[in-house]
Amino acid sequence: MRIVIKIGTSTLAHPAGLLNIRLVESLCKTISDIQNAGHQVILVSSGAIGMGVGKLGLRQRPTDIPTKQAAAAVGQCELMYTYDKLFGEYNHTVAQLLITREDIESEVRHRNFSNTLNRLLELGALPIINENDTVATSEIVIGDNDTLAAHVAESIKADLLILLSDIDGLYTADPHKNPDARLIPVIETLDESIFALAGGSSTKQGTGGMVTKLQAAAICTAAGCDMVIANGSRPDNLYDILDGKPIGTTFKGGKL
Repeated sequence: MRIVIKIGTSTLAHPAGLLNIRLVESLCKTISDIQNAGHQVILVSSGAIGMGVGKLGLRQRPTDIPTKQAAAAVGQCELMYTYDKLFGEYNHTVAQLLITREDIESEVRHRNFSNTLNRLLELGALPIINENDTVATSEIVIGDNDTLAAHVAESIKADLLILLSDIDGLYTADPHKNPDARLIPVIETLDESIFALAGGSSTKQGTGGMVTKLQAAAICTAAGCDMVIANGSRPDNLYDILDGKPIGTTFKGGKL
């Protein structure tokens, strides 16, 4: 299988912005094992700005573009250093791809991006993708890695996109506010009633929310790719998802 895994800032980092070392170590070990089993894996990782905030000792996530870009420049270095070290312990070679909106929207640049990504997979590398927040202001302001991951999955004809978040999946209501909220295990068709269940981002560190995840699901399922929203605090969920167990919320695109 060709699998895209997206992990958000709220999962990678503690609330103060510093790296959740235990979780990231477990995540890298699990992904390495999945790749050892013969699957091709692409990791779309948030966290550059959040980790930069922590490393620079800022009290909160900045709101102005220059400080966000500065935090991204610092945080991306630490993020890739960590991934390179941890995946290297399991003999996996990582590759960094920082892209902007133009790399998706421009036909020529999109073709070059797709060709590079496919060649990295053929060579057995583990591509790690993030938005190029140090130079791309539009992505920082309105972008999110849920949508980016969906476009990546669409570009490489992935079989499955897994969005690891700080929530178990899509609920009938906000589980933080409504004790009667129920997890929806499978969604066959995206319609207005499903989008009406979405809310905003639940953390100060992250930029996405359920709305962006549903938008990602629309992109994926239209391309014939399945998508799962699952809790990223338990990396072992990845094994269960690939084994077909009912984890999180699955959006059917027709491949699994």
